[in-house]
Amino acid sequence: MIDGVIIKPLEKFVDDRGWLMEIYRRDADNYQPLMSYLSYTKQNVARGPHEHVGQSDFFVFPGPGDFILHLWDRREDSATKGEKMEIRVGETEPCAVIVPPGVVHGYKCVSPSGAFSVNLPDRLYKGENKSEVVDEIRWESNPDSPYKIE
Repeated sequence: MIDGVIIKPLEKFVDDRGWLMEIYRRDADNYQPLMSYLSYTKQNVARGPHEHVGQSDFFVFPGPGDFILHLWDRREDSATKGEKMEIRVGETEPCAVIVPPGVVHGYKCVSPSGAFSVNLPDRLYKGENKSEVVDEIRWESNPDSPYKIE
């Protein structure tokens, strides 16, 4: 486990109408999102790896579909500096994952029909009115990157 990364299993409440999954509670998650977005990723497509300088991400992997989530700890002051972690997330293992700043992260869809994810970051993309620099270090476009998703 990488220090500061929180993995929260999600419970699916199923009835004859379908299902419901509680993904965030202010009184339980000790986290304050500022926006949210939903994304769909096609089979064998990776998003990332990248990292944030000041932003934390609160990913929700509810399904349908599965990903392999990759995490690398680059933080100088971390007890787990240099460690790498991979976990299956999504329909098979529904969970929420909080990724703190300085942890490189990315995920690859491993489901034939694609997969869905939600993110509730604690910073606005490009800041207020989309007028600021994006808080990202993009490793996927660097051919010399030590962070690879195969």
